[in-house]
Amino acid sequence: MNLLTSTIIICVALSSILAIISFWLPQMYPDHEKLSPYECGFDPLGTARLPFSLRFFLVAILFLLFDLEIALLLPLPWGVQLMTPTYTFLWASAVLIILTLGLIYEWQQGGLEWAE
Repeated sequence: MNLLTSTIIICVALSSILAIISFWLPQMYPDHEKLSPYECGFDPLGTARLPFSLRFFLVAILFLLFDLEIALLLPLPWGVQLMTPTYTFLWASAVLIILTLGLIYEWQQGGLEWAE
């Protein structure tokens, strides 16, 4: 038996054992809370015309904005290897300054205050 065959046998055996254990191990005792539908903290049997705070969407948009900022700045360390690294750092700084100014403006306007 060579190394490849023994590795495949061990992987298949380990996967099978773990799959079998995963069916026996969990304790399934459904109660009222687990069987009830859950919709974002709202009562699913009540009226659908409840007022919804737009602050949830504001937080989501701010998260996406700064997540996008990180994604745009990830290649920045490799900018040193370009022909003109000064321009790369200039553009990255411009993006950071614009986003920082936007955050300061939003903060001053009270958009980040959760309590009304």
